[in-house]
Amino acid sequence: MDVSGIIASNAAKYAAITVEKETPLDVDAGLLLVTDLNPIDEESYAANLEDHLQSLARDGAQALLAALFALPTTRSDDGPLAQLPPPTTALPRAKPLPKPKPPTKWEQFAAAKGIQHKVRDKREWDEERQEWVNRWGRDGKNRRFEEQWITEVPANADVDFDPRKEARDERKARVAKNEKQRLGNAARAAGGTGKKGEDGEPRPRDARKQQIERTLATSRISTASMGKFDRKLDGEKKVRGVKRKFDPTERPLSDEKDASLALISRMGSDAKKSRRDPAAAPDDEPMLNVRKAVRFASKGRGGVALGRAAAGGRGRGGGRGRGGGRGGKR
Repeated sequence: MDVSGIIASNAAKYAAITVEKETPLDVDAGLLLVTDLNPIDEESYAANLEDHLQSLARDGAQALLAALFALPTTRSDDGPLAQLPPPTTALPRAKPLPKPKPPTKWEQFAAAKGIQHKVRDKREWDEERQEWVNRWGRDGKNRRFEEQWITEVPANADVDFDPRKEARDERKARVAKNEKQRLGNAARAAGGTGKKGEDGEPRPRDARKQQIERTLATSRISTASMGKFDRKLDGEKKVRGVKRKFDPTERPLSDEKDASLALISRMGSDAKKSRRDPAAAPDDEPMLNVRKAVRFASKGRGGVALGRAAAGGRGRGGGRGRGGGRGGKR
């Protein structure tokens, strides 16, 4: 039996999976990358672009699959797994490496005391339900006292004691405490560098500094010289863009007329705001506030004391009369 034809066809079939080129393909299995450095065949490129690109893609995929099947494999439930080697091609990063976050106050304490960090599972076993439940969040076990239908009330509790509200307030207090500690760690990590926090707002220390600088700048420009002759503080920044404008000495007559008319108009509007128009006042309403006038003239002592002072006397039982005696009648 002549099997040479079968062997030749089988060899030809397996020869099709090999990729032979003048310059071998550069295969980086770590990045699943294949680089073809061979020059482009202009004839095939111009004759049929689609077939030329498919041929190049086929050669690259075949070379990559051959490199992957040559890697050592391990058995698993999903089948054989190949461990990719470290990449050999250095790719540039779009952004710099992130800087390590400074340790929090608790992390510093744990490092000093040798406390090991233990990651807690997100789910825990509930003995009453006999099932796994969430530790936090919706239907979490931390809310079991808020949702249970019966709760023991302390003997010294108030009449309006609500155990569900008490448990809910304690949980919210813990959440607020954790948030306060998080903000404190973020402000401590910033160190007053002027950077913004995670929420886009300035750090507390920087916000306070900006507020002080803003208040100081406002007080500087409140003087007639716009702070030019004020005493400067150590490290105070120069206020830019603040200049006092002076009107020219010689002005046209029309400008002076317009300024005078504007001043008279403003004075008239201020007078209308400060006092009422006599013609618009009702007939039964007096033009003068007598009670306020008496209180002002008597310095708050009243009309009787004002009448006695006008008659030459003093208040009841106090002061000296005309005869110079003390007390009431002589």
